[in-house]
Amino acid sequence: MKNLIIPKNYTSILDVNESEKAIKLVKETFEQNLAAELKLRRITAPLFVLKGTGINDDLNGVEHKVSFPIKDLNRAEAEVVNSLAKWKRMALAEHNIRQGYGIYTDMNAIRPDEVLDNIHSLYVDQWDWERVMKEEERNMVFLKYIVEKIYEVLKRTEYVVCEHYPPISPQLPDRIHFIQSEELLKQYPGLTSKQREFEVAKKYGAVFLIGIGGALSNGERHDGRAPDYDDWITRTSAEYRGLNGDIIVWNDILKDSFELSSMGIRVNKQSLIEQLDTANCQERKSYFFHQLLLNDKLPQSIGGGIGQSRLCMYYLRKAHIGEIQSSIWSEEMREQCSKHDIHLI
Repeated sequence: MKNLIIPKNYTSILDVNESEKAIKLVKETFEQNLAAELKLRRITAPLFVLKGTGINDDLNGVEHKVSFPIKDLNRAEAEVVNSLAKWKRMALAEHNIRQGYGIYTDMNAIRPDEVLDNIHSLYVDQWDWERVMKEEERNMVFLKYIVEKIYEVLKRTEYVVCEHYPPISPQLPDRIHFIQSEELLKQYPGLTSKQREFEVAKKYGAVFLIGIGGALSNGERHDGRAPDYDDWITRTSAEYRGLNGDIIVWNDILKDSFELSSMGIRVNKQSLIEQLDTANCQERKSYFFHQLLLNDKLPQSIGGGIGQSRLCMYYLRKAHIGEIQSSIWSEEMREQCSKHDIHLI
């Protein structure tokens, strides 16, 4: 199968029963440490929202949303959330969260358009977090400060896992490397964006790739981002734009780059209008969420999502996300995985 990577001589370090215990350890350790490091408290999040409010996230703008009519609301349409980036910002206001503090929640989504492979599933589970910040903190220094805090949590969790399971050895480097997507393009002009990620992750082990969503000097975007949550248009220097990015590590099992988190400083009124205009999505200005932001009803915030199954897969040195979570896979993929000691739940 062209979408399936079979690592050479792969054997899972932990068996099925040990893996279930280890998954619990990873999730509890990371969640507690993330909450403490960023001063977040847990809140309950929705699985679905009403269509047409602008609350659901559009990701790259092309993904199909799982939807259904609600009998008791005159067949009003509901959509399973893609993520909670905009909903979380509304929750900050509703819960009166003060500056320097925030919230996190478990986000579960269904993405039927995913191309299924070692790291992509129909089922998405992540920690979505959001933190109130000052308008004057809308800069690269603050963004990097938050990224480094998250990276310390990643390092700390890896240490706990390795202490509990000695056959697993630490792999994360001491520091995370910061690089602009435009800078990466200049270093590897002949490569695709994913190939550039491969090279930089292999070189540094852990990177935060800055500025994703806006057009680069070659006229292309490094990757897609919706125009109404992360700020990818604000100029940060003469050469660079964007106050968002991805945390990417080197996965030594798959021998490939491995995205763990997408995050960023959120749009303010000015950057929201600029990005909606750039993306030809001006009609969204009338949506419920967008009106709240344009009328100063929402706090300035920074936030992101951190993949739960991805994180467990990385720490436990698994070859397939289906070794962590229960989902649907083709019979061909199941057969190929079974032949190579990859146990899909």
